Amino acid sequence: MKFGKEFASQMVLEWQEAYMDYDYLKTLLKELQGFKHRIKPLATPGGLKRKLTLYRAFSGLTQRHHSPTSPSSPDIESQPILVNSVSRNGSQRYETTFLMSSDEGGEYELVYFRRLDDEFNKVDKFYSAKVQEVMKEADDLNKQMDALIAFRIKVEKPPGINFDRSVEMTRLASDIAASAAALSAATPSQARSASKRAAHREAIEESNHGQADADDEKARNTPILEAKPPKPKNKGIRPAPLEVLDRVKMNNTLESPRSTIKGVLKVPNHTELSFSRENLRKVEEQLKRAFVEFYQKLRLLKSYSFLNTLAFSKIMKKYDKINSRNASKSYMKMVDNSYLGSSDEVTKLMERVETTFIKHFSNANRSKGMNILRPNAKRERHRITFSTGFFAGCATSLVLALVMIIHARKIMDSQGRTKYMETMFPLYSLFGFIVLHMIMYAINIYYWRKYRVNYAFIFGFKTGTELGYREVLLLSFGLGALALASVLSNLDMEMDPKTNEYKAFTELLPLNLVLFTLIILFLPFNILYRSSRFFLLTCLFHCICAPLYKVTLPDFFLADQLTSQVQAFRSLEFYVCYYGWGDFKHRENTCKDSVVFKTFYFIVAVLPYLSRLLQCFRRLFEEKDPVQGFNGLKYFLTIAAVCLRTAYSINKGIGWRIIAWIVSAIAAIFCTYWDFVYDWGLLNRHSKNRWLRDKLLVPHKKIYFGAMGLNVLLRFAWHQTVLNFKVPLHPETLTTIVASLEIIRRGIWNFFRLENEHLNNVGKYRAFKSVPLPFNYDEDDDKDD
Repeated sequence: MKFGKEFASQMVLEWQEAYMDYDYLKTLLKELQGFKHRIKPLATPGGLKRKLTLYRAFSGLTQRHHSPTSPSSPDIESQPILVNSVSRNGSQRYETTFLMSSDEGGEYELVYFRRLDDEFNKVDKFYSAKVQEVMKEADDLNKQMDALIAFRIKVEKPPGINFDRSVEMTRLASDIAASAAALSAATPSQARSASKRAAHREAIEESNHGQADADDEKARNTPILEAKPPKPKNKGIRPAPLEVLDRVKMNNTLESPRSTIKGVLKVPNHTELSFSRENLRKVEEQLKRAFVEFYQKLRLLKSYSFLNTLAFSKIMKKYDKINSRNASKSYMKMVDNSYLGSSDEVTKLMERVETTFIKHFSNANRSKGMNILRPNAKRERHRITFSTGFFAGCATSLVLALVMIIHARKIMDSQGRTKYMETMFPLYSLFGFIVLHMIMYAINIYYWRKYRVNYAFIFGFKTGTELGYREVLLLSFGLGALALASVLSNLDMEMDPKTNEYKAFTELLPLNLVLFTLIILFLPFNILYRSSRFFLLTCLFHCICAPLYKVTLPDFFLADQLTSQVQAFRSLEFYVCYYGWGDFKHRENTCKDSVVFKTFYFIVAVLPYLSRLLQCFRRLFEEKDPVQGFNGLKYFLTIAAVCLRTAYSINKGIGWRIIAWIVSAIAAIFCTYWDFVYDWGLLNRHSKNRWLRDKLLVPHKKIYFGAMGLNVLLRFAWHQTVLNFKVPLHPETLTTIVASLEIIRRGIWNFFRLENEHLNNVGKYRAFKSVPLPFNYDEDDDKDD
């Protein structure tokens, strides 16, 4: 693989704009190379260095007489560039002076070095800012660890604790001063100003007053401490001072209905410390997650520094090769002396985080601790591919068998056809809706990966647990094969004289399949992607309990998916009616004659939109963003349209038809506009991609215009239920087709919605989730005030 492709593949997706633009610099060098090829026949062949090479056997000793330190030395005079550090507007920049601009093609090289300097200064500035961020976070985690250790002492009450806190604090102050002096002496002059703040904390300190072996660890990491005379060590354990707990309160970071109600009533979110083992376990879990997330950030920062340094080295070697110069040595010396190349704060922080995590969160088991901090990359397994293909083949074969049986036995012409469409078809259509939605989601994942949309980060999946498109296809084809096998079994038992008498048993097949699916979904054992199943159930519970839980992207994304599954919810309602009231014993559908069923027919259709509406209200209350209010209005109009369409389908009548059509048209227009402008970020007439947006992941613009047109067409497909076009299909079949088109529309919406979210993260360089910390210090409240 060429370096350019490898460089792009290893970038942090949300930091793409902050990396060196390797491709553009390579393009500039290609233009320079093209110019060199055009003027090559006019150039005088040979040169001074070539002649020395030809005569090296006779006059090679002449090279020894050139003094490298002489001002008139050929080596000095032949240097093509001079790199200087300048200060402008209080910030440090690097500028390259090209000393051979009079040569042919010099203007091309001037443009190249000007752009090279811009790229390097951008990278160096970004890296410096990010390092300062992680050092601030290191301070916060350091305080959290002090409180944790003190909290642990109060809970576990370990024996043998006896120390003088005043002596301990004096010793800590001297250690911090010595550590600051050591780092100040060891830091390069170019990076010293940026690292003064971080000098006294080499990394996250496990505790400023750790156990007796803390001195040994500090001696290994701080050079100046090695020269200090050894201090007598106190015997026993030197725990963290418990006074820190006097300035600490517990953060109520768990989002729950109770915390939401407290927030509405403006009850303080901080609680007094309660020293129990349960609280200690919760604190340790929270800090464990915070350390893992912090370590991942450090790893990505280290990768960012390494990749960009390597990219500058590669591009300068290409420049030297094209121009037969030796500029890379001078430029890379500047890179190595810059903050990007000389700063070692991130490496030291990583070492200290590893030490702290292994000691405090994995019981000194290094292998266990490193497996948590550095989870293994997810591997593609061949058995997943094989199983997916196997179930896909089974589903295809069952579809063909079903078509052939229907055609051979002329089931569509039989007398029981209408009764079958009114009873069994709605039961089995539920699985069709679910399988189609899963297939669309698998297609989404495939294209998200193809166009490098970081869907795992956006949804907040735990590292290594996100499902790929193969796994989703495996589940969808497996469920589809089971459903089709159930349909074939039902038809076979219905037509077989030996089993024809057991009508009640044949009718129970769909119910058994639903129960089997629910059992798999709630199965507590670590099989069949338990992490993903529980993540789905958690988000589903948050949607049901809206607005009592804080709204996150996975929650409202799932709620939007549920709004496209209205017909599936109505199928579930039919399951309850059909089996609960005993209609399955006689294969009769008396549900539609029930007032209770008709009432819930409205309620079930409205519930997904109502959940989404309440989520908008929650976000409006928290964020005070009027856009969320208009988004809620969109769902309110949709609820009105759904209710009126349902009322028309039940009551009929020209009045209901006109009102339902008008409200449905208004809701569809509003929703379509919202899809394009807010969810997809399109229809920007001032964009450089007219009527789209500035940044597009799909290279072909016609894809976006085609998706917009298809979205409009499928949005208005529901109007067929009001307009009553003459279609030679059973009403249940027509309803199923329209519902399937809505699921397909939702699948198209999913891709562009997440693409827009990803580009927003890229624009804000947002590559990490914020992890709430368990303790709150009193001085933090003072700062907020």
